[in-house]
Amino acid sequence: MRRVLCAALASLLASAASSTPAPARHTFALSAREFLLDGAPFRIISCEMHPVRIPPEYWSHRIRMAKAMGCNTIAAYVFWNAHEEAEGRFDFATGNRDIARFLKLVQAEGLWVLLRPGPYVCAEWDFGGLPPYLLKDPELRVRGLYPPYMAAVERYLAQLARVVQPAMVSEGGPVLMVQIENEYGSYGNDRAYMSRLREIWKANGIEGPFFTGDGATPHMLEAGSLPGAAVGLDSGSNEQDFELARKHRPGVPVFSSETYPGWLTHWGEPWARPSVPELLEEVEFLLSTGKSFNFYVAHGGTNFGFTAGANSGGKGYEPDVTSYDYDAPIDEQGRATPKFHALRELIAKFLPGGAALPPVPDPIPAIAVPEFQMAPYTSLWDHLGAPVASLHPRTFEMYGQNQGLVLYRTTLVGRKSGKLVIMDLHDYAIVMVDGKEIGRLDRRLGEKTIELPPTTNPMPVLDILVEGMGHINFAQEIIDRKGITDRVTLSGMTLMNWQAYKLPLSDSWMAGLRASPETEPEGSSRPGRFFRGTFRLDKPADTFLDMTGYGKGVVWVNGHNLGRFWDIGPQKHLYCPAPLLKAGENVVVVLELIKTEPSPLRGAPGP
Repeated sequence: MRRVLCAALASLLASAASSTPAPARHTFALSAREFLLDGAPFRIISCEMHPVRIPPEYWSHRIRMAKAMGCNTIAAYVFWNAHEEAEGRFDFATGNRDIARFLKLVQAEGLWVLLRPGPYVCAEWDFGGLPPYLLKDPELRVRGLYPPYMAAVERYLAQLARVVQPAMVSEGGPVLMVQIENEYGSYGNDRAYMSRLREIWKANGIEGPFFTGDGATPHMLEAGSLPGAAVGLDSGSNEQDFELARKHRPGVPVFSSETYPGWLTHWGEPWARPSVPELLEEVEFLLSTGKSFNFYVAHGGTNFGFTAGANSGGKGYEPDVTSYDYDAPIDEQGRATPKFHALRELIAKFLPGGAALPPVPDPIPAIAVPEFQMAPYTSLWDHLGAPVASLHPRTFEMYGQNQGLVLYRTTLVGRKSGKLVIMDLHDYAIVMVDGKEIGRLDRRLGEKTIELPPTTNPMPVLDILVEGMGHINFAQEIIDRKGITDRVTLSGMTLMNWQAYKLPLSDSWMAGLRASPETEPEGSSRPGRFFRGTFRLDKPADTFLDMTGYGKGVVWVNGHNLGRFWDIGPQKHLYCPAPLLKAGENVVVVLELIKTEPSPLRGAPGP
């Protein structure tokens, strides 16, 4: 009898499985001038957003917002270093790293995907998406056929291909095309490298189609495009740009792979606010001439934790703010801006007869949090741990640390005062002698020298507390190790015999943070204090922590790193999404690198 029941059950399950429709497979191909979906011309109107910058609980909302703006496709970068934080340990399954789930949600809304997996992506993201562990190699060369780099690239792409292959349009998934590298013509000219990346994808079951993305200049297109791959232009703003691309790569479609509705912002700058009329004029050109294009970005999200990158302009270093709002049509918290409504109205004019855009989703609730007190909790100085000895200072990465801070300490022998030179500082340093702050150095301002005053101590102790901010993510300075990258001199004398104390501020390190009975002697000016406070909620909702009363540092809420703050602005509020909060008590910890006394905090419903 039991066998009969088992057989019947097996038959029932088999019948149910066979009645479940398989995902519909499609074809996506490149003709001489058009994209072809199932053999018919298809115009891509794409909204870019990055899953790792968005709480996964809000993925569906942001995708629906893009659909309501008039987009039929989502473009998404995959950040290699978010999925391989430690060498050889991959995560494509948890939280906002679950790329397969994101792709399924896009498909559930009836949209397609342009996948932009790097290995290098730029994106104002730390190290352009490359994993900082690569920087342990003193001979490192990236974005070319340097064997150790390529071994890591092949390992990453093989792992990612397992996620991507079943999501390709030919397998019934939403992914139309995969990008090869990103803006390679702005960096290098190793044509064999670009071809090798495509070969790796094919060897792992991804047959394409593929596309590249480059600036609309002859040298960038020559170095960065690939035979047989669609040509993306960053950006394609006029007919001349498209004609130039066709001249370099005839026989494949050309599209604007990055049409910019907003722009990035660095610390110490005013918020970028590009012209809306110029944007609308450009988009109307693209729509009226039947061009395919991708808004970079339609929704930016947030550089949570230490993920914000940096550029190498100005005086050599320009770190990006924590917010990646980007002045995008969908703001950091997911709300429709006036720019969103203007684009939605424009795109709607070009819909086929009788078609209409879906309604705009309701906004995610946001609340004010009443002012609450912060109190001294502990200090960096009570959590130094065991030092690492070295003749000369070494970079963070050489100590096995990618982010956070390192305290470099040495006893001054011979020279005790005079001109101190750090060769070279990456990125921000507090200089102290015998526990007293002497001054600060900021790489943004080109600073690397400071005067040490005379001291009566025959054996003074020099401390240099260095904060590594974002690794440079674009152009030729991308090999950007953190900390003290060479050596330190005092009045011409090279200082040797250092002790380095690692302060990575990682989740595991923060989990060991403990309260100190007395964080610092009364009257001490030594910075590096942690402050702690709590607030209560009946029901979690999004909020923005107002950091106006603080100087420079990092904020954690319920153990989640919201990112950096800095009183030089322009960002004064840090986005704290509801999924990081809970009903009842919520704990806030602030690391302050400038001020030595806490200020109250509050939350606002917007930035």
